[in-house]
Amino acid sequence: MRLQVPYADPGVPDARGPLRFLWWLVRCQRWRVARGAALSITWMVLLMLPPYLMARAIDDGLRARDLGALGVWVAVLAVTGAANSLIGITRHRTMTFIRTDASYRTVQVVIRHAVRVGAELPRRVSSGEVVSIGAADLDRIARTMTSTGPGVGAAVTYVAVAVLLVGISPLLATVVLVGVPLLVVAVGPLLNRLRSTESTYRERQGSLTARAGDIVAGLRVLCGIGGKDMFADRYRRGSQDLRVEGYRVGAVSSWIQGVAVGLPSLFLAAVTWLAARMTAAGEITVGEMVAVYGYVAVLATPVFFLIEGAQDISRGVVAARRVTTVLAIEPAVADTPTASAPPGPAALYDPDSGLTVWPGELLAVAAATPVEATDLVDRLGRYTDSAVTWGDTPLSAVPLSAVRDRILVADNDAYLFAGPLREAVSPRDRRDDDAVWAAIHVAMAQDIVDALPHGLSSLVEAQGRSVSGGQRQRLRLVRALLADPEVLLLVEPTSAVDAHTESVIAERLVKARGGRTTVLVATSPLLLDRADRVAYLVDGRVVATGTHTDLLATQPGYRTLAFRGSDEELVSD
Repeated sequence: MRLQVPYADPGVPDARGPLRFLWWLVRCQRWRVARGAALSITWMVLLMLPPYLMARAIDDGLRARDLGALGVWVAVLAVTGAANSLIGITRHRTMTFIRTDASYRTVQVVIRHAVRVGAELPRRVSSGEVVSIGAADLDRIARTMTSTGPGVGAAVTYVAVAVLLVGISPLLATVVLVGVPLLVVAVGPLLNRLRSTESTYRERQGSLTARAGDIVAGLRVLCGIGGKDMFADRYRRGSQDLRVEGYRVGAVSSWIQGVAVGLPSLFLAAVTWLAARMTAAGEITVGEMVAVYGYVAVLATPVFFLIEGAQDISRGVVAARRVTTVLAIEPAVADTPTASAPPGPAALYDPDSGLTVWPGELLAVAAATPVEATDLVDRLGRYTDSAVTWGDTPLSAVPLSAVRDRILVADNDAYLFAGPLREAVSPRDRRDDDAVWAAIHVAMAQDIVDALPHGLSSLVEAQGRSVSGGQRQRLRLVRALLADPEVLLLVEPTSAVDAHTESVIAERLVKARGGRTTVLVATSPLLLDRADRVAYLVDGRVVATGTHTDLLATQPGYRTLAFRGSDEELVSD
């Protein structure tokens, strides 16, 4: 048996509910699950043989003083024990494959869906929730798969023991048939309590994880404004609340574990007492009494698996619900292509604003309010459904992959991934060092590389936490330039740099993007003056277009906006 992951196609998960998702994991490896169930049934049923063989050895060998019969039964007992040990090893190996398959398959479908959802994911689910899926939920989902093997085997073994006991004493068989279900039912209230406390714990755990990530990401800012201690105290209080909730989960789990071990032991004592009374009364033989003890003692294993399986399923449902919550998120835009992308550069037209972006131009967009510009960029980059056309084709009809390949939105919230600087700024296709240095030159980022100990090979922390805000902004610009899209939409690419750096970047950017379409969302005169054309937006509509100089002379509102942009306090790095 060989487990091959990741799968080229992990399948389409059933995200209509946690139980449906768990059942989908079972169906994805139905033959392995069937093998695990068969091995578990065989292993547990064979656990019933030693008591029977011991009973035969006592009655046919010891009591009859027949050494030959005794030797035969002892030999059969030894062979049975060795065979069942081998089956037990194979069963455990098979169940390990089942659990591992479920874990990796869950990881694949969650990551694949996260990539498909894209920018919509962080708006709907916190990063802490996603991290918690990998940190805790995967293990609980995997453990739930144990129910497909030992769980099924335990149920079959329970029936087998009852059948065997019918041949010895109908009374003892009735006691077992009634007693074992009562043992499992007794755990029901505890399982309901566990499901409730586990759900609350998971919600708080995800929230606290997200808060920890926010604190780490904003630590530099918190230190600067003196808020580090306050946020640390909030996290400490949240952590203490989570610990209390964890104690509640642990308390319920300990009761379940105690019941799983204690009740079968009490049940064994009761059945043994009853069998001893029947032996003393001559209703069953000594060998049969030993067999009854052995059957019921061995039955403790299936009962434990049944109770533990119920606990695992209860926890697995909670974990699977977190997974299906993520899988239920749909992208903000539907990818239902009905037309091909334009074969070459084409104009982008947005009816909502009246803006046309012509191929090859450097267009600056100055909006009265930032949200107007953001909404425009989302429409042009197809992050929201709109009536934008690309040439003569509705942008919504073009395959999303083609849009992403040729139209790039680069804003100040774009994530910087951890890793060597060379890879952090060119993640999609490995660019040679000459191209990387050329983009660094345009973005005035040479000083960043020079300050790092190993140049382009230096490690950069996630979100660029090891560099300043202005440096992060320039690294994002380097990455956008290296992507070299047909249409580049830059949102405030120089808002965190000083005036001199901004002026040089503007001059170099014009040359670097010559002949390709570039849209700059900005209010800085240093950028606006470099644009081929400026579009002035008020209330989401283009009220005027022209050069920066023309708009200053003819649009009082634009003049106020541009002067405000030049007077804003710039952050020097």
